[in-house]
Amino acid sequence: MKEIKAVKNIQTFKTEIGGKEVTLEFGKLAQLSNGSVLLRCEETVIMANVNMSKKPKDGLDYFPLVVDYEEKMYSVGKIPGGYKKRESGLSDAGILVSRLIDRPIRPLFDDNLRNEVAIVVTPLSICSTVNVEALSMFASSVVLSISEVPFGGPTGSAAITRVGKNFIVNPSCEDREKGDLFVIASGTKDAILMVEADASEATEADILKAIDLAHKEIKKQVAFQEDLMKKIGKPKYQMEAPKEVDKKFVKEVRAFADALLDKAIVSVDKNTREEAVEQVKADALEKFRESEEVKAIPDIIYDFTKEKVRASITEKNIRPDGRTSDQIRPIWCEVGLLPRVHGSGVFTRGQTQCLTAATLGMLSEVQKLDGVDDEDTKRYMHHYNMPPYSLGEARMLRRAGRREIGHGALAEKALEPVLPTEEEFPYAIRLVSEVTSSNGSTSMASTCASTLSLMDAGVPIKAPVAGIAMGLIKEKKKTVILSDIQGVEDFLGDMDFKVTGTEKGITALQMDMKISGIDLKIMKEALEQARVGRMHILGKMFEAIEEPRAEVSKYAPKIITFQINPDYIKDVIGSGGKVINEIIRQTGVKIDIEQTGEVFVAGVDKPMLEKAKDIIMTIAGDLDTNRVYTGEIIKVLPIGAIVCIAPGVEGMIHISKLSKERVAKVEDVVNIGNKVEVNFLKEDDRGRLDFRLIRKL
Repeated sequence: MKEIKAVKNIQTFKTEIGGKEVTLEFGKLAQLSNGSVLLRCEETVIMANVNMSKKPKDGLDYFPLVVDYEEKMYSVGKIPGGYKKRESGLSDAGILVSRLIDRPIRPLFDDNLRNEVAIVVTPLSICSTVNVEALSMFASSVVLSISEVPFGGPTGSAAITRVGKNFIVNPSCEDREKGDLFVIASGTKDAILMVEADASEATEADILKAIDLAHKEIKKQVAFQEDLMKKIGKPKYQMEAPKEVDKKFVKEVRAFADALLDKAIVSVDKNTREEAVEQVKADALEKFRESEEVKAIPDIIYDFTKEKVRASITEKNIRPDGRTSDQIRPIWCEVGLLPRVHGSGVFTRGQTQCLTAATLGMLSEVQKLDGVDDEDTKRYMHHYNMPPYSLGEARMLRRAGRREIGHGALAEKALEPVLPTEEEFPYAIRLVSEVTSSNGSTSMASTCASTLSLMDAGVPIKAPVAGIAMGLIKEKKKTVILSDIQGVEDFLGDMDFKVTGTEKGITALQMDMKISGIDLKIMKEALEQARVGRMHILGKMFEAIEEPRAEVSKYAPKIITFQINPDYIKDVIGSGGKVINEIIRQTGVKIDIEQTGEVFVAGVDKPMLEKAKDIIMTIAGDLDTNRVYTGEIIKVLPIGAIVCIAPGVEGMIHISKLSKERVAKVEDVVNIGNKVEVNFLKEDDRGRLDFRLIRKL
């Protein structure tokens, strides 16, 4: 039998990101994909694949792009938890990275592309010395650029952290942990398309410096990819040109709708404005119902509406609700709306409203994480919900989608720098933001409402945090930056730029572009305008509550902490948990004990907390001969009575120690079930305890 030799057509290229060599291999894996790469950087290996359907999908009015970042537990040498021992769907962390990859590339596809495009990024091996997210974004641009997919890139992506005064490109996990500022930016050689940042109250100048450094790295990556495309790039898929609508018909529809739209687009109320625009559309459809081009009317009205809204802003400095570019919608805030929850805050800005509830719990109630990161628990959790009624829509409630998870993560990141440490405030903290009305900037409303709820809950945050969403309208040489964008400005605008922070500085930032990007000059102006807006919003929040409440809610668990000798932990727990469960039964508290001997006792009733502490200290400490202990007679013997002063702590009251007088029979003084006060006398060499009766209760 003649041997058939395997043919390998592997092409290898090398570049450098942040001083670390990056190797890209093509043709080694996934040969049937439209584009595939195996990227290596130190011990991290990432596979990225892109595929596009051969034909456009009928009936779609949007570009069907899907990006999935698949976390694999084997990449860090872990076996998944649970019964199935199999990764099941994207984790929240995977969804957040998927969004990072998606956001900078989406605006670079042709608006008329209707072929399905799927990008799958799979980290196969992960080490902690490089930034996996930015490398995954780079790998995604690489496979799009060399494939048949009509992509307007390439893009580059860079992660930057600051440790001390040094900015580090492609940082390790250790660098990121030490740093006080972390930025991931993505863009083309000409402009920035996406920024994600978290910081410990950084200045606007700090953020801009990190972004500028990232863009220098991005330009190198783009140049590398452009050279790669010349060497191994495939011819791009040629899209069918969309059918052009008769220009005369477009002119007639626009003439009919001109004055009607001028009136329709101006309203403070979102519903009124949308209904008015829909009525113009309906009137146009009726007017031109006999035309062969009638199906084009919705698109004509949409384009004309967009043009008019943008022209009003750029030429007249008048927004749809009558505001100028830097004005913020009316704000009102309230705390304590929900009496039984541990803390609650309502933040309303125009027709956007969010209610956040804070819940405090034991540290044992932290979220357990089963992912590829080193972090295995999460003490602070933020969940964001946007039900259909917030948009005035009648739809089924569904589980949180990628958008909700992303918005929750942004608000969580915004508040994390100001939270007290576990030592300062030994609670698990969960915030749930319910968007009750949505007309733009709900994630920023969630941030503000969350700050209010934390202060109402008595969480000693270092400083209040507010958030604002900025927008941009760019027409030819005219650029207008908008403060506090509403839904229509987000939908018809060119930028969504969210900034959160305290009076002192920025805690989180997220920017997405719908055009080919912006330069640092515009970003600097947007950051300064956002800072001014943030100060205004903080002032409105202070009108509702100026500082955290002095104490947590009466319904929140009160937690006391103390230390015991770790050698006594087994005695406090008891065989099968018998002792600790009895303490819990007697006091109604919750008890957590760390291996170090640190004890956390939580409960609503303060006297019961002290009682539980007293019992535990009795079990775990040396008994004091000068102290009075309260106990219960659990057994009567001819020679004395056995008293229990704490679960598992029992001793003898000899008949001679029951009274100063002679006692003929133990039952003459005490019986089983009697509550007594006793003094500790001694412990013999066999660990047996002796007590003296003081009095019967």
